[in-house]
Amino acid sequence: MIVADKKPIEEIIDEIKEHERILILGCNECVTVCEAGGKKEVGVLASALRMYFLNEGKEVKVDEKTLERQCDHEYLEEIRSMIDQYDAVVSLACGVGVQFTAEKYHSMPVYPGVNTCFMVVTEERGLWTERCQGCGECILARTGAICPVSRCAKRVLNGPCGGSTDGKCEINKEIDCAWQLIVDRLKALDRLDDYEKISPLKDWSTDRAGGPRKVIREDVQQ
Repeated sequence: MIVADKKPIEEIIDEIKEHERILILGCNECVTVCEAGGKKEVGVLASALRMYFLNEGKEVKVDEKTLERQCDHEYLEEIRSMIDQYDAVVSLACGVGVQFTAEKYHSMPVYPGVNTCFMVVTEERGLWTERCQGCGECILARTGAICPVSRCAKRVLNGPCGGSTDGKCEINKEIDCAWQLIVDRLKALDRLDDYEKISPLKDWSTDRAGGPRKVIREDVQQ
């Protein structure tokens, strides 16, 4: 799941304060789960903006709409018939949704209403922790399904860096050393011999180092 955090209302206001017809556009997927950009958050933001403009003595139209997703053409088409009623969109989707909405409606200013953070698991309500950076070359089979790319502060691929103490990262003593977790996991699986295997150099071109990425599945393309 992609997790996002709400932008400060002041930042959003600063971006849109010159507009007079604004659509707040939510997303029913990841940002709903992390309570940053779903229907409820759309309503809260819209109400806050209406109150702001009312106090400023400005007559501004602020409407609400929540799509199933903002990263698919078919759902973005749902606002085709209404988009011309506005002169700005505030998207509460992740950065992917913001960009795709802007590509779909290229003459419409689209502003982000959240800060996109990373890919996470939900540990409990209100607590999301990073598990994957989408590096494009998954090595979880070799590390007991614990990712050193996302969970090691130094992204070390072959054992701990030497700075960890009592199973904690030297960068932050509140964070578990990823390689301690990997060793413990391999022990539990009776696969500790895998720890002795040297991982080959990683192909970082599959990461962001190779530029914007794409996945092509010819078997599902029409």
